[in-house]
Amino acid sequence: MKKFILGTAMALVMSTTAHAETVGVSMAKFDDNFLTVLRNGMTDYAKTLSGVTLQVEDAQNDVSKQQSQIQNFIASKVDAIIVNPVDTDATTAMSKLAADAGIPLVYVNRQPVNVDTLPDKQAFVASNEQESGTLETKEICRILGGKVKAVVIMGELSNQAARMRTQDVHDVIKTDECKGLEIVEEQTANWDRTQGADLMTNWLSSGIEFDAVISNNDEMAIGAIQALKAAGKDMTKVVVGGVDATQDALAAMQAGDLDVTVFQDAAGQGKGSLDAALKLAKGEKIDKKVYIPFQLVTPANVKDFVTKN
Repeated sequence: MKKFILGTAMALVMSTTAHAETVGVSMAKFDDNFLTVLRNGMTDYAKTLSGVTLQVEDAQNDVSKQQSQIQNFIASKVDAIIVNPVDTDATTAMSKLAADAGIPLVYVNRQPVNVDTLPDKQAFVASNEQESGTLETKEICRILGGKVKAVVIMGELSNQAARMRTQDVHDVIKTDECKGLEIVEEQTANWDRTQGADLMTNWLSSGIEFDAVISNNDEMAIGAIQALKAAGKDMTKVVVGGVDATQDALAAMQAGDLDVTVFQDAAGQGKGSLDAALKLAKGEKIDKKVYIPFQLVTPANVKDFVTKN
């Protein structure tokens, strides 16, 4: 009888743990407004799932640290790995590590350089960056009637999103509607609000004249706004755009300082990446690329987005 009870208990434990899944998550950095929303979207969703445990690590914007985290996940025999890459050009080696170990891997938000050659059991979940900078720049062009001098603030140049969003700007300029748009300066501020403010201060000190600020993200746009206001600039005469529709950006828009942003569903990407990782861990087949649409945000519809990011 005791053997029967013990055997039943062991079977129950085994059946319970068989459905338990551990997912290792390496985020590029915790100290980032957008990535915080993405991470929270992932962890909040995990809490609603039975038997799912997340092991979330901060790579602190260090490629070698991120690679070590992936190696540790593999050594711990996690069921799947989610990576928000520090450097999108460094993902080929990460993919090989996971593939050699037979562990599913999902990249989230930042497009890996090897996105078109991902091994089996690997995928990419994000939004299509060809939409983000295009929506932003077209709206700025429309507001200013197609004739505008603009400065472009780029994100980290090692990041595919920064390169693509900047390319979007140049592609829009080539269209008949916006061929009057002229870029007078284009520099990086590494996605950072303080660096965005410093860059704008330098431009103003140099006497550069412009009608619009086209920023690769909201944080740098907010930094630029802070520098413009500190310099006593009339914000009604400068059009400022960003990408992400963070809560700080939406507040700046409601205050009349930010004119354009593009909603990128951070929480949705977090949830989507976890769904993809769990499906791959169960041996299910999914699309290699899972895209969540961008949406243009202006003062006319900003209230619709206030609670989303």
